[in-house]
Amino acid sequence: MTDPERLRRRALDALTTARARTALLTSCVDDGELTAQHSPLMSPLVWDLAHISNQEEQWLWRAVAGREALRPEIDSIYDAFEHPRAARPALPLLAPAEARAYASDVRGRVLDVLERTPLEGGPALVDAAFAFGMVAQHEQQHDETMLITHQLRRGPAALDAPAPPPGPGTAGLPAEVLVPGGPFTMGTSAEPWALDNERPAHTRVVPAFFIDTVPVTNGAYMAFIADGGYGDERWWAPEGWAQIRAHGIAAPLFWRREGGQWLRRRFGVVEPVPEDEPVLHVSWYEADAYARWAGRRLPTEEEWEKAARHDPVSGRSLRHPWGDDDPTPEHANLGQRHLRPAPAGSYPAGRSPLGVRQLIGDVWEWTSSDFLPYPGFVAFPYREYSEVFFGPGHKVLRGGSFAVDPVACRGTFRNWDLPVRRQIFSGFRTARDAGAV
Repeated sequence: MTDPERLRRRALDALTTARARTALLTSCVDDGELTAQHSPLMSPLVWDLAHISNQEEQWLWRAVAGREALRPEIDSIYDAFEHPRAARPALPLLAPAEARAYASDVRGRVLDVLERTPLEGGPALVDAAFAFGMVAQHEQQHDETMLITHQLRRGPAALDAPAPPPGPGTAGLPAEVLVPGGPFTMGTSAEPWALDNERPAHTRVVPAFFIDTVPVTNGAYMAFIADGGYGDERWWAPEGWAQIRAHGIAAPLFWRREGGQWLRRRFGVVEPVPEDEPVLHVSWYEADAYARWAGRRLPTEEEWEKAARHDPVSGRSLRHPWGDDDPTPEHANLGQRHLRPAPAGSYPAGRSPLGVRQLIGDVWEWTSSDFLPYPGFVAFPYREYSEVFFGPGHKVLRGGSFAVDPVACRGTFRNWDLPVRRQIFSGFRTARDAGAV
């Protein structure tokens, strides 16, 4: 994409879409709910609201436009590295009305900056509208974080959305797909808004393997529970076994057993757990234990990306499983259009060239891989986005969830989190070596 006016329209659309979602997530509850901390794992919603705008001011008003800071005294308050989430309610946060006014002021100025800024050539921060795309992605990532907070909050439902459209189901689908061995191109050097950890494109050689056609479903996970999976140490990594024993974990987060059936709480509504949906709100340890119980394993990150992007006919890596076109509602469950995953087997138009379904959208998928840099990685535009998280402490998730906007979801996009995390919209699929019985 080199047409500067097309880039400008894309950036404007991305920023506007993100802000509309932020407004929805922060206007559906009263000020008391905005300033409350609904879980020590998460910030008050009003912190996220002002943090989004502070980052926008720092990168687009100050760094791109070269203008003086509007509110330098609040930079420290909204520095995510300086203050852990549990401590943020004690900070002198902007009140909801003031946070909204600040957000509106910054956005008005930034739209003027976007209108005036050349988007071809020049500094890397503005070439191809990168900084504007980065800020839109940042806001959408915090929108997903705020949606997680909405899931954690108690009380009546504040959000609503239609259910995903009925899908074709899994009848007739193979349980797994063979991904042939050989080289493929992982990562990207061409995607204009790709973040530093997705770069550069490089060749990986992956042995042949089988991967599940669809994510593991609630019904399949119930079989693991019924077979005593949470009580059998054989299936658990030592740290995971210690975690579930210490906290009395015996099912995915938000599940409970009542009246002979499994129920779940979903955005303030209690309902039976649908067996045909991908399982949600499981930690890496739970995903790993299920895979071991099933005689399988979690896919590596490179296996997941090869299954999602590699076209064996052309030998090329696609932007998305379905091709190079941007996602549409026919391809994947993205953008908070629905407040739940779609049934397994949905979105046949979004399948990969090898026939793997739902690799994008619905649930983030845990992989077995640690979050590490690609060969030739260069931190840009700041170390704190990716580099400080590299190492064995964080596991990689791929694919995006129903809560992810298309601007922050592509075949190369990498998410990461601690293996104990369960509040995130995480699920998984399993794999096995091609030679395994």
